[in-house]
Amino acid sequence: MINALKIFLPAVTAFTIGIFLTPLATHYFYKYKMWKKVSRDKNIVIDAENKFSSIHDSASEVSTPRVGGMIIWISVILTVAIILVADYIFGNELTQKLSFISRNQTLLPFFALIVSAIIGLADDFFQIFGTGKWSQDPKFLRYLKITVILLLGLIIGLWFYVKLGVSSFYVPWVGDVYLGYLLIPFFMLVMLSLWSSSVIDGIDGLSGGVLGTIFMAYTLIAYFNNQIDIATFCGVVTGAILAFLWFNIPPARFYMGETGMIGLTVTISVIAFLTDTVLLLPIIAFPLFITSLSTFIQILSVKFRHGKRVFLIAPLHHHFEARGWPKYKVTMRYWIISIMTSIVGVIISILS
Repeated sequence: MINALKIFLPAVTAFTIGIFLTPLATHYFYKYKMWKKVSRDKNIVIDAENKFSSIHDSASEVSTPRVGGMIIWISVILTVAIILVADYIFGNELTQKLSFISRNQTLLPFFALIVSAIIGLADDFFQIFGTGKWSQDPKFLRYLKITVILLLGLIIGLWFYVKLGVSSFYVPWVGDVYLGYLLIPFFMLVMLSLWSSSVIDGIDGLSGGVLGTIFMAYTLIAYFNNQIDIATFCGVVTGAILAFLWFNIPPARFYMGETGMIGLTVTISVIAFLTDTVLLLPIIAFPLFITSLSTFIQILSVKFRHGKRVFLIAPLHHHFEARGWPKYKVTMRYWIISIMTSIVGVIISILS
């Protein structure tokens, strides 16, 4: 009972903070015009017959703030701060139990969330406040971002291998597979793969619903693994995402932006390794992986099949839009798929 309270009370706190924080944050988002200056349809390269322009509301993209992910990680920070202050002031058994930042479980994912979110925020600011090519997501900036993310992955991978002594991963119903120091590049690859799915933040409510479901699944997985601090941390992130989603359903008040997508996808990578469920990621985070895969397939097809495309538009959710699905139908069906695959992932984790 006390473990359930430890998980749900901070999660509700994060949700409540997010709900009350958003109106103030939104005021400043719009006051300082924190949106893209150049629409994506100016740079799209994986489009067939210019269909992206017909389904994309470019006017909305260049008038809607793109840093809504700040709501999520600031809500997490404030939740942690409130619990620490409460423990400092009252110092009783309940406040001590509610504290969930621990060296062996949640310090690393908390660090990963904040650092990667700040990296994403810097990228957002380039496109918001940059001038000339810096506002158009130039290739140089993309390569720089990939380099920084890989460097972060190297640091976290080294922490897993050197500090936590992690050198293998678990295969359901088979057992541990030893990698040794190769775990470090393996972690970097997983993290980069998840980050590449950040393009899912392209339809109102899509990214929030999918990511909220994934973190909810990891709340359950960590709980059944008796990793209560990790379960609480994932519950707090879930609560913060739900607060974001409250304002992101159509018409979206803001987009998640890279500060949200990089922060959350990097954190998912860390949580997957901490819970030893990295091989379940393609199931639990299926919408993210299919998003990355569809883009990868489209690029390879264009390059090696003389310009022929597999999808009308990549990533996949825009393909469905191009086929005539309204945005709300794409979003709701992605939510349903995300819920179902997350349930399957949780069941496999429990049974194996």
